[in-house]
Amino acid sequence: MTDEATSLRTRARIAGLLYLVPTFCGPFSMMFVPSAIVVPGDAEATTAQLIASEALLRAGLLGHVAIVLSEIALTAVLFTLFRRVSLDIAVTATFARLAMTVVQAVNLLPLLAALQRPGDALALFELHASGVHVWEPLFGLHCLALGVLVMRAGWAPKVLGALLVIASFGYSLNGIGHLVAPSGAPVYAVIVGVAALIGEVPFVLWLVFARPRAQ
Repeated sequence: MTDEATSLRTRARIAGLLYLVPTFCGPFSMMFVPSAIVVPGDAEATTAQLIASEALLRAGLLGHVAIVLSEIALTAVLFTLFRRVSLDIAVTATFARLAMTVVQAVNLLPLLAALQRPGDALALFELHASGVHVWEPLFGLHCLALGVLVMRAGWAPKVLGALLVIASFGYSLNGIGHLVAPSGAPVYAVIVGVAALIGEVPFVLWLVFARPRAQ
């Protein structure tokens, strides 16, 4: 194995391991915690749930922080992995993912505010949920650029790049759809779930276990 192939394999493995942080922390912090605290349409019940589950919310916030930190490192590793494929596209992918990460970090403020003002918990959690749909199109742009890079790389299966492109449209649709036509939320949720499953999961598994070869 050449030095270049070894470098590619090492960076791919690191990227795959970093990807596991949002993969495992995301469902807990982004899905389970809100579902355990928020009572839709009932501000008083949500306040009571928050007061009774403060430790759970703080654990969720810790998970969010871990995601933000891992995203910064992952963005850097992906850039070094793909910059030789196309610098312009790699920079686009990098900026899009960094912008997403900034929005994710800022979007923690409503959750922190809910700890200070539990009486406004329902409104603050709803604000946080809306913030998610702001960063999803940014992530969609990242997945689109990353998919193109994977297809052009030569040392990665092109089908993984195509699946990432498909996932990019799922994330973008879910984000933009919630912002402009929220009544379609159930449909968007199914689409983004399928898109993430078939688009991101295979790529993450390949990063962790595959052996990319230098061209």
